[in-house]
Amino acid sequence: MADETEKESMREASAEVSREFKTLIDLRDLDSLKQLQHLILGRLQDSNAVLSHFNEYSEHCFAEVSGDFSRNTRLLKSMKTDLDYIFQKLRSMKSKLVAIYPDAFVDDSKEEFIDRRPDLELSQ
Repeated sequence: MADETEKESMREASAEVSREFKTLIDLRDLDSLKQLQHLILGRLQDSNAVLSHFNEYSEHCFAEVSGDFSRNTRLLKSMKTDLDYIFQKLRSMKSKLVAIYPDAFVDDSKEEFIDRRPDLELSQ
């Protein structure tokens, strides 16, 4: 019995609190808030659709160019290896020429050659 009276008093208290809240809020304001929430929901759904479309488009574009990127990357690495080999051979030939013909080059070129090219493989 005490349990039922406690539940009944809780129902009455809830009903009273509900009535008090209804007096605090104007129904027109509540309807206006609902309309604004629906408007915001519609805009968010539209934005979500646009972003989904953009993501699909970006994925498609990346799929188209990723092969070119990897192919060009391999080509550039190969070119760098070839150029490093060529410069190494040129330095070797130059040092042999200087040994055979000391007057063949200007005096400041006899100094040790310093490769001043930037190393593109270093992360910055």
